[in-house]
Amino acid sequence: MDDVDRKILAELQQDGRLTVTELAARVRLSVSPCHRRLRELERAGAIQGYRAVVDPASLGLNFEALVFVSMRQEDRDTVAEFERAVGELEHVLDAQRLFGEPDYLLRVATADLAAFQRLYDERLATLPGVQRLTSTLVMKHVVRDRPLPA
Repeated sequence: MDDVDRKILAELQQDGRLTVTELAARVRLSVSPCHRRLRELERAGAIQGYRAVVDPASLGLNFEALVFVSMRQEDRDTVAEFERAVGELEHVLDAQRLFGEPDYLLRVATADLAAFQRLYDERLATLPGVQRLTSTLVMKHVVRDRPLPA
């Protein structure tokens, strides 16, 4: 990956709807070489997809919490089952496995506190291998969806 590829990635992180012509102009390439580089970045997996950034409130998701998960069991089967089950929960926006304690960090969005409590009691607390859940509420986002540094 060279500086031109990094410029392409930086521009697309700012505006994923750029046409190849607009992108080429911004990175100072002609259209054909820019298009080739773009396709190679996609093929190599540097660009993993394109999507819209949607305001959660527009979907009625006005409540966000971070949930820390400590596991009772951490054998391979339990971890795999836990991760599969978490992957099926649509209100879990992010799930990260951590070194140390706790074992996982989940970012969850729901309509309100009552909806979060139902999700917590009925789904999160019953996930395979869970020993303890600790949650904290998000007051506001200070940095959100920041592009990766070039």
